[in-house]
Amino acid sequence: MAPDTNTEHLLKQEAWLLRDKYDGVHSKAFEIDKDRLRQGEPLAYIIGWAPFLDTKIWLDSLPLIPRAETEFWVGEAIKEMREHANGSAVRVLDLCAGSGCIGVSVLKTIPNARVDFAEIQEELHPNILKNIRMNEIDESRVRIFGGDLFSEIPDTEQYNFILTNPPYIDPALNRTGESVRKFEPHNALYGGVAGFEIIERIIRELPDRLRRSGTCYLEHEPEQEGLTAECASKNSLVSKTFPDQYGIQRYTKITHKNMAE
Repeated sequence: MAPDTNTEHLLKQEAWLLRDKYDGVHSKAFEIDKDRLRQGEPLAYIIGWAPFLDTKIWLDSLPLIPRAETEFWVGEAIKEMREHANGSAVRVLDLCAGSGCIGVSVLKTIPNARVDFAEIQEELHPNILKNIRMNEIDESRVRIFGGDLFSEIPDTEQYNFILTNPPYIDPALNRTGESVRKFEPHNALYGGVAGFEIIERIIRELPDRLRRSGTCYLEHEPEQEGLTAECASKNSLVSKTFPDQYGIQRYTKITHKNMAE
């Protein structure tokens, strides 16, 4: 008889919950949380935080839970930042910041980085600030903006790196699992028609927001690779898409044409 993978997965999650939230001590509260797991609530919300690169990301306001795929490409972006920095300041924007996991990991890893966070849901801003403080980052290196995408960022502000995991899921593909649909914020997941409406708006504004030598890292669906390349070209930008750790075309690097290799 084949093993019940759902049962095995649940038992692993219960073990992680016991270890990470209750220090291995069984209690009535642990039993209550086990019931929450059985009802499909994400483990990260129950524990209250998730690891992301070298940081611990708190999820008090129930933002989008950081994904391993995002962690992968942010790690690649940080490698490029190290090469770019060479002792000089690096200006970074975490766009559609959510929990702030992307920008916080940059701040934690790149000492000379200054990071702006842009997140339309202002109720998430205290969560971003908590993650900055809990990861022992100097708040003078940080600014947090509300508004729709770039709307509250000063018009003259340009960045060496723009890192973004925008809402990009195409509702027609219906790939999201029941737990994601039930518990995670829909406005952080779904990107409108073909999942591409917000991505298109971001790319349109990149020429004015990226420094001439700047790079945007943009996460998206594999099916959106062609749309992303077409949109970048229409806006006098160059794009190249890369696979994540699972071999899926997951993120695109976008630069000004004169900086293309």
